[in-house]
Amino acid sequence: LLLQSVGYEPKQGDVVVLTKEFDASDGPIVKRVIAVGGQTVDIDYEAGTVSVDGQVLDEPYINPEEIMAPPSNYEHAPHVEVPEGSIFVMGDNRNHSSDSRDVTLGTVDERYVLGRALWVLLPFRNFGAIVHGSAVA
Repeated sequence: LLLQSVGYEPKQGDVVVLTKEFDASDGPIVKRVIAVGGQTVDIDYEAGTVSVDGQVLDEPYINPEEIMAPPSNYEHAPHVEVPEGSIFVMGDNRNHSSDSRDVTLGTVDERYVLGRALWVLLPFRNFGAIVHGSAVA
């Protein structure tokens, strides 16, 4: 991955690389920023939606046929207030992602962010720009 690190501050919709270790990982992980400090996240597993500050996210990067189910080892708190200086992250493959819903990761202090992923360089079959941004519906 090609990263932007210098002077970078996480923004909603960015794909970032994190270094925070937790139960599911002991190395860098790649996740999408769903919310930043001061925002609230609401997850509706029945509807398969994620809302930030009351607005349902438009997430074209998610497989529309995938129904988001809460993994058994995750916290099922449907409402999270993100502390200042932290981010709430989720993987784009929601049913197979270790992310901020996992109580051992939770919200992530911004100091654990290595940078924003801009391009996939290797393997060559995945070469290309990474889709950023997230609009509200």
